[in-house]
Amino acid sequence: MLETSKSSLRENKNSLICQLADRLESVWKRYLNLEPYYLPDDLGYVEGRLEGEKLIIENKCYQTPQFRKIHLELAKVGSTLDILHCVMFPRPNYALPMFGTDIVAGRGSVSAAIADLSPLNADRTLPENYRNAIGALPPSHFSQYRQAPEWGDIFSEFCLFIRPNSLEEEAQFLSVVESYVEIHCQIAIASQPVSPEVQAEILAAQSYYCSQQQQNDKTRRILEKAFGLEWADRYMKTVLFDTISSEMVI
Repeated sequence: MLETSKSSLRENKNSLICQLADRLESVWKRYLNLEPYYLPDDLGYVEGRLEGEKLIIENKCYQTPQFRKIHLELAKVGSTLDILHCVMFPRPNYALPMFGTDIVAGRGSVSAAIADLSPLNADRTLPENYRNAIGALPPSHFSQYRQAPEWGDIFSEFCLFIRPNSLEEEAQFLSVVESYVEIHCQIAIASQPVSPEVQAEILAAQSYYCSQQQQNDKTRRILEKAFGLEWADRYMKTVLFDTISSEMVI
């Protein structure tokens, strides 16, 4: 099994982001057989400038028999903005949803925290085993829920999108996300490959998921300001939300 190590950037980030990054890697190591997934040399660690502040991006990527890429990104803009972004991309020969989570924190508070298991089937509903497992989790309550963006039709009914207003709510968010990832890993390792016909549907759904996520104007604007239009587009389509063709299915 691949040994994971703490990011140097993580030590200086928002507490909720640090805790979530640690929990994600802990669950992955507990359930999955992680192997390296290699990004282009110039995209693993990146430094730039954004409105006079230093911008640092660090990426960690893994792969497993069930997941073609597990991506954890940490980003920091000076002392004003901390970001965590994570997506688990299933291999198209496994009928699994897309797990994703993001946290945006600035000036001592978290403005957005989101987590979801996004379905990749034609009717955009989670499989019954996921629905049952998530439905059995203890109920959670938050004081401020946020509305999904216009392109957010990819999210499930279990999508959690909040602005936590206390340490208790932050702890509750961590617990929910950890449960989502545990459920995802447990179901993934018990899954069997699907037929070529189903693979084609999954590929199309993954492509749609990525195209919708690429419409996130806030992320794109930050990258464009710091690195330029061409680089931002390459990063969005190569690192954050890449798609694959049927010829690449293994």
